[in-house]
This record gives sequence, C-alpha cells and structure tokens, in this order.
Amino acid sequence: MKSYYIHFICHGNIDETHKGKYIGTTNVPLSDKGKMELKKLDHNMKYPGATALFTSPLKRCKETCEILYPNMKPIVIDQLSECNFGEWEGKTADELKDDELFKQWIGGSSEVKPPHGESSADFTRRICHMFEDIVTGLMKTGTTDAIIVTHGGVIMTLLAIYGLPQAKPFDWVMDGGYGYSIRITPMLWQRDKVSEVFQKIPLPKEDGEE
Repeated sequence: MKSYYIHFICHGNIDETHKGKYIGTTNVPLSDKGKMELKKLDHNMKYPGATALFTSPLKRCKETCEILYPNMKPIVIDQLSECNFGEWEGKTADELKDDELFKQWIGGSSEVKPPHGESSADFTRRICHMFEDIVTGLMKTGTTDAIIVTHGGVIMTLLAIYGLPQAKPFDWVMDGGYGYSIRITPMLWQRDKVSEVFQKIPLPKEDGEE
C-alpha cells in the first residue's frame, strides 16, 4: 500500500519589531532579513519537492512560497491561517498581564477567546478539520506528496495531535524556514489518525549536489 508524504514548512521571519507580540492573523510581510535567510537556506540546503503546494493566505506564507517554490502555484487555504488573537493582536504578554481574560487564556483555558478572536479550542478544531480534508483529498486523487507552508502554531499543534512519536506542541518548535516531514500510511491513518514524523527539513545537501 502506498504512503503519502506531507512536508510542513514554517514561513520565514518577520520584522524584529514584532518580536514578543501576538501576531496571528495580522497580515505582516516577511522582513528583508527573513527573505535573505530563506534564500540562503534554499541555496545551502535542500527543500523537498512535491506535486501539490498548499499555503496560508497570509503574506508571510505566500512570500515564503514564492522564494522556495517559484515555479509552483500554491493552493491558498484560509483555514491554514495562524490563530486569530483578536484585540490582542500586536500586543505583548506584558501589556496584557492585567487583563483578567488574558490571565485565564494564558493559564491554559482552551475555551477562553480573545475579544473578537478565537479560542485555542476553536483554532485546534479549525486546523484539524482542514488537515484531515487535505489528507482525504490526497488519498482520493492519489497525490502522494504535498508541501504545506504555514505558521509555527499550526504546525506544532498538528504534529502534537497527529504525529508519532507523540510529543507536546512546544516539542515541535522550529525556526522560520524550517519544518518537518510526515509519512501517512492509509491503514494506520484510517484506524488511528496518526502519522510518522520522520525528518526535519530542509535537509543538508549531499556531496556534489548543487
């Protein structure tokens, strides 16, 4: 029975002025430094190829696709967006530390929503439904390999839910431009909805590889 391969790549870095702020659906572009870092990674290392390319609709992901996969037309999926932090977008934890709702949210309450945003439970449901739809589509069409360019929070959450070995979301943390490859075996997927995380990407180039 054939296996299906999905390669998750986190978008490149955004401007340092956003560091420490909640940047979810805020549509910021890659920074100039982030673009240069991606181009350097692409030159020095090896990103996987695939038949299908999916991306979040946000600029930082679309621009990452343009740099790493300039000859592929990505399929834009709204549900691949990062968590919507609502009125907390662009603010730091320190700025929000006296907000009672924020205290509940940061304390791990999965149903608490930022004002005009989404709870972590809503976020998880959204991206899980999307991911399962992608896997179903790949299997129905016989497409055995795909790339998903999205956000760190999306990738970490999906790997924590569907990935083997089992690990918590922050065990899957990655830098911009990096990610993980998973292998899906239809029988195991249909029985347990799990996949094997088998490598971190991009890969080192082999000797003599340009």
